Amino acid sequence: MQTTSIHSKAASVEFRNVSKVYGETVTAVDDVSLKVEAGELVTLLGPSGCGKTTTLRMIAGLEMASSGSILIGGADVTLLPATDRDVSMVFQSYALFPHMTVLENVAYGLKVSGMKKPEVRVRALNGLELVGLTGYGDRLPSELSGGQQQRVAVARALVLEPQVLLFDEPLSNLDAKLRRQVREEIRELQQSLGLTVVYVTHDQEEALAVSDRIIVMRNAGIAQAGTPRELYEEPADSFVADFIGEANLVDVNIEQVDTAAGTARVSLAGVSISLPSRGMAAGPARLAVRPNRLQLKGPEATGGLPGKVLKSTYVGNHMEYVVRLAQGEWFATSDDVDTVHAAGTEVSVHFRERGPVLLSA
Repeated sequence: MQTTSIHSKAASVEFRNVSKVYGETVTAVDDVSLKVEAGELVTLLGPSGCGKTTTLRMIAGLEMASSGSILIGGADVTLLPATDRDVSMVFQSYALFPHMTVLENVAYGLKVSGMKKPEVRVRALNGLELVGLTGYGDRLPSELSGGQQQRVAVARALVLEPQVLLFDEPLSNLDAKLRRQVREEIRELQQSLGLTVVYVTHDQEEALAVSDRIIVMRNAGIAQAGTPRELYEEPADSFVADFIGEANLVDVNIEQVDTAAGTARVSLAGVSISLPSRGMAAGPARLAVRPNRLQLKGPEATGGLPGKVLKSTYVGNHMEYVVRLAQGEWFATSDDVDTVHAAGTEVSVHFRERGPVLLSA
């Protein structure tokens, strides 16, 4: 994708104790406070019904907050309609006009704003160049691939030079390979133009790939916010651990805490493990173990947890295993596709150096 410098009015977005209630009983967003810095790409991630799309629509002004304040660039826009907010939104369906050419679609918002025709054309052509679609202006949307249609929708939003660009599940209509390509293009464009982007998805891999920060939502509120690495390495609770990258969860007891070293010792089926204590005291806790941080060895190996392989699946660049242990069924992955542990075989399950993470019980 080519990039051409355009004027960027990137602005911060802030929610202060914002709630959205439908009727008297349905709370879609519950007392949410967050801040997206200017030039940052922040993803709202979570399962269906968690409040992420409602949050996005409140930024756009397509839904009005029931309480709290919404600020864009430091200015209070809580009561402003969508037409008076300097925000553009790229919808899941792309929402292109089928009877208009690609260039006409990109130019539509500029035309409606009253801009003069020559400038509209120049800005629209520049927008197509930005998203790598120079020469496609005379085509109809039906003559483009899904990925190209997505780019047209992005160009239409970009030419308005908004303070904030919003994406609502933008890749859900694309196949897996195209999703990866387009998300890389969106990220490249955001970084090169310094855009403020708020991005909504339920796909954790997509969120990890594009975001400066991720806000994980659950039950109309924020479960945890942080960088992709922080959320993966240091999940706040079992929900985040399992939602970001999958995790095997098991109840344990913290037997001893070394406050000076910041470590805790737990015992699992006779195997003693020392882990970062994360400020936790002795007593009940949970262990989150990433599938790629387990290592399967032959049953003769010492120092591991005994288990039996229930499923062994080759998926191209890695193996996937379901293993039954005394602690339940665990999911494990291995990059070693040549050493295969067949279903039915006994194994010894070991933790890699960067292994489990302690969570509150």
